[in-house]
Amino acid sequence: MWHPGIGELLIILVIVLVIFGAGKLPQVGRSLGSAITEFKESVQPKDEESSATAETTTPPSEDDSSEESQN
Repeated sequence: MWHPGIGELLIILVIVLVIFGAGKLPQVGRSLGSAITEFKESVQPKDEESSATAETTTPPSEDDSSEESQN
């Protein structure tokens, strides 16, 4: 399998800079990162996602609400 070296990576970087320009490069990187994040979230099994959501969203206890009303 081909593994790019420093020279190849520099050539690829120069080509990308020529195609997109220095001003557009951060936007392209953000878009690519968002796409990768969405892909990873869609690949995760649904049961892990639902258990993680259940743990993070807990209703406030009655003790907390009574303290707020006294203040």
